[in-house]
Amino acid sequence: MSNEIKSDRDVLILAIESSCDETAASVVKNGREVLSDVIYSQIALHTVYGGVVPEIASRKHIEKVNQVIEQALSEAGAELTNIDAIAVTYGPGLVGALLVGVSAAKAISFASGIPLIGVHHIEGHISANFIENKELEPPFICLVVSGGHSHLVVVKSYGEYEIIGRTRDDAAGEAFDKVARAIGLGYPGGPKIDKAAREGNPEAIRFPRAKVEGSEYDFSFSGLKSAVLNYLNSCEMKGEEINVSDVAASFQKAVIDVLVEHSLAAVKEYGYDKFAIAGGVASNSALRGALEKECAKRGVAFYSPSPIFCTDNAAMIGVAGYYDYIRGIRHGYDLNAVPNLKLGERI
Repeated sequence: MSNEIKSDRDVLILAIESSCDETAASVVKNGREVLSDVIYSQIALHTVYGGVVPEIASRKHIEKVNQVIEQALSEAGAELTNIDAIAVTYGPGLVGALLVGVSAAKAISFASGIPLIGVHHIEGHISANFIENKELEPPFICLVVSGGHSHLVVVKSYGEYEIIGRTRDDAAGEAFDKVARAIGLGYPGGPKIDKAAREGNPEAIRFPRAKVEGSEYDFSFSGLKSAVLNYLNSCEMKGEEINVSDVAASFQKAVIDVLVEHSLAAVKEYGYDKFAIAGGVASNSALRGALEKECAKRGVAFYSPSPIFCTDNAAMIGVAGYYDYIRGIRHGYDLNAVPNLKLGERI
């Protein structure tokens, strides 16, 4: 029986995303068709600092939010009068950055009378899989890996989730950023390690693969990060040359081995034949390749968004917002930013 839920008419969602360092707006039709997807990235601004500076991010969001909204409407050939609801990320994320998007969405909603829907950022990442995989419907298991999150999630239905595994310390993306900084690759770490690893030997250095006792699906990358730092310090003290590509490849393989092992174990235990990935680290070519290969071995359908829909974008928020809209979810003008919002939590 299909879990697909639909409206009896076309529904247009204007979506806004500003949880970190991308100011984005999108118009999404019927939850699966992206009519526009405008993203203003602040990466160049934050690179000099080696990571996102919250105050700078918030100020830049204020400068750009109206521009990206106007551009998204224009590229979609839509007016506010055509829009059925405004979806906006209200957590988790940087509180100042979130407040810019939430404030813009509330202002437009108040002025136009268009319904307002607050969307969970991680729910958006999961929903990104519906954009290009029209046939994908719940239930399935999804691995969400980003700078702030490492979750294994059972997607039971649209908007209904069960977290079966999560990070106990550093998220996978956070570990990528810290290791990239340590080996001199800079920010953002994920894409730079992915690129450097292609030139390295993933078997050159044996880094640890951590397991959390009593929680087989939970993740821990803090020890791995420390092992890399200890290796670098040891080489420096001994005067040994450090092969950056080998370190990148070996570290990346240690992360991927754990993500793949936990993911496929969950697929087997829960008995699903569909598996998806989401989040910024889901754009990592080695991770995508390893998961696709292992899923194929087991006869499991593998789904992944294109890289542009893995990183922060508003189209994914529009998709999640659509399914919330037709399920009758609405928010009032007291909607606020919730920086530590948990998946499945409604405020």
